[in-house]
Amino acid sequence: MESLFSTMIALLLVSFSCLISTEALTSNNGNITIKWDLMGWTPAGYVAVVTAYNYQKQRSVPGWKMSWRWTRKEVIWSMVGARTTQQGDCSMFKGNIPHSCVHKPTVVDLLPRTPYNQQIANCCKSGVLKPGLESAFQISVGKAGSSVKTARMPANFMFTAPKQQYICGPSKNVRPTRFITADKRRTTTALMTWNITCVFHKAT
Repeated sequence: MESLFSTMIALLLVSFSCLISTEALTSNNGNITIKWDLMGWTPAGYVAVVTAYNYQKQRSVPGWKMSWRWTRKEVIWSMVGARTTQQGDCSMFKGNIPHSCVHKPTVVDLLPRTPYNQQIANCCKSGVLKPGLESAFQISVGKAGSSVKTARMPANFMFTAPKQQYICGPSKNVRPTRFITADKRRTTTALMTWNITCVFHKAT
């Protein structure tokens, strides 16, 4: 059963690795917008694509970090295009061990030389997020709701960078994001989309 579960997650991650959001970077709000797109269900959770859009016209982000608080007992089974800074205490698991069991995980981008099978579109830039561009990663969440009615939004998002401080608002349920495959021959829609807006506060 554990082997089958791991295989299902791997297949979901591969199937979403070439999707590109059709969202245009046209906002004039001058913020960092995080979109948490639920792309598929697993037996005890879901797989999501998380994207940070830099809508700031003249401010580059020189190495982002993103964190949040789970509202239940969620764990991160696996990630593509980013990683958490700590694994935490996963001693309650036997066999397959989650990528992270931390209640308040912190995620960082991967390096450009990351192996191709660990990348997705718009990842792996050492956390550099230039104006008008985006940075993305995939995450498989376990011990979470596995339907539109039971999945719960993470809370208390934080977005930081060296010498930059942002204030993030609450997670909001918004219209599901549309995606297009790399060959532009097929479009898909997220099952759910949560939106978080982070506004530049001050230089530190």
